[in-house]
Amino acid sequence: MKPRPKLAAADRGARFGSLLVLAVLAPIAGAASGLVGALFRLTLAEADRLRGVLIASAQQRGFAGLLMVMGGCAAAVAVAAWLVRRFSPYASGSGIPHVEAALSEEAPAGPPSLIPVKFAGGVLAIGSGLALGREGPSVQMGAAIAYAVGAAARRNWPDCRVLLAAGAGAGLATAFNAPIAGAVFVLEELVRRFEAHIAIAALGASAAAIAVARAFLGDAPDFTVKSLAYAGVQMWPFFVMLGAAAGLAGALYNIALLQTLAAADWLGRWPVEIRAAIIGTAVGGLAWFIPGMVGGGDDITQRTLAGGASLMILPLAFLLRFGLGAISYAAATPGGLFAPILVLGAQLGLFCGILCGLAFPSLDLDPTSFAVVGMAAFFTGVVQSPITGIVLVIEMTESFTLLLPMIAACFAAMLVPNLLGGAPIYDSLRRRATRTADARAENTR
Repeated sequence: MKPRPKLAAADRGARFGSLLVLAVLAPIAGAASGLVGALFRLTLAEADRLRGVLIASAQQRGFAGLLMVMGGCAAAVAVAAWLVRRFSPYASGSGIPHVEAALSEEAPAGPPSLIPVKFAGGVLAIGSGLALGREGPSVQMGAAIAYAVGAAARRNWPDCRVLLAAGAGAGLATAFNAPIAGAVFVLEELVRRFEAHIAIAALGASAAAIAVARAFLGDAPDFTVKSLAYAGVQMWPFFVMLGAAAGLAGALYNIALLQTLAAADWLGRWPVEIRAAIIGTAVGGLAWFIPGMVGGGDDITQRTLAGGASLMILPLAFLLRFGLGAISYAAATPGGLFAPILVLGAQLGLFCGILCGLAFPSLDLDPTSFAVVGMAAFFTGVVQSPITGIVLVIEMTESFTLLLPMIAACFAAMLVPNLLGGAPIYDSLRRRATRTADARAENTR
């Protein structure tokens, strides 16, 4: 009976040593992730600015300018797809499903070679106007960086797994200047349970990432929103209805995204670069006619939160971005889903807020509050990670007064897709990637 306490003491010592090492390595990995993520954001901002300048210049050339924009976008998206196919297939798409698969040991962790492919491919794809988010590349690059730090320190797989998850959270924190959301995302979405080692590492990595990123990006929240009043309990039914609408729209968005990917697979006999070029051509044409509706969408979200859209325009803009997001993801280039679905949530929320204000003028409803709540609700309907969505939107808008309406809306946004049998989008994408990998392995036998 005596050896047991000694063994328990040895286990406690090993756990203490592992935790201490992780407490040192996680901030190092987070700082590196914050640096890369900040540079990625700055490069994307410059690419967006350059795209606007080139389109404005091309519009003065008439039809020839249209062909130039379409050809340029087609070439950029094709190169992004080629980089992925040639050098790092795991860099395709968001990257979050791959991180989840790596954490569950269904796929290998991303190698360091993934980082430049994700960086360059993301800049080319999003910079050319595809409706993709910066957070997917940031998350996957952060995970790859953190895993490389663990490997360089000769840590075992359990410690490398902790660092991989923490690096992914640091990437999300950097992408949206939201450190708390980065840590919550790790626990709620990536590992889906509370693990003390991972929680400690995630907090350390996110804090270090933000400390570095803010040296380049500043500390202002991503979106400027006017001060919003607390919503009384009598307003909550309106937010619950908004959440139900967002949950239904989110379930439909997931279906549209998966069906679009299936349609792209049907063209599997075509090289991926050709399919990407076709999508790039279409996006380039849209960018020439409506330049303000393409790209990751932060500027669209900001205009929506400022009330810069009419009741007649909002449904058309929503449907356009709804379809553009699904089509853009089918290009098989680096790019995430968060930023595009935040655009859709803000548009849906503002539309519902304006309608409710017209129907009940005596209640003095603020449509901007609905736009902010709609972002969290639509995020929840698509991703089904309500806590991450709430914390993320609050950090991005500093709308702390809307916490309770967000909870009410996200309750409904979570309930509706589950009643309909809809799966979270990243679960569906991970299963799809596994089936595709298995099919490829079978074909090579």
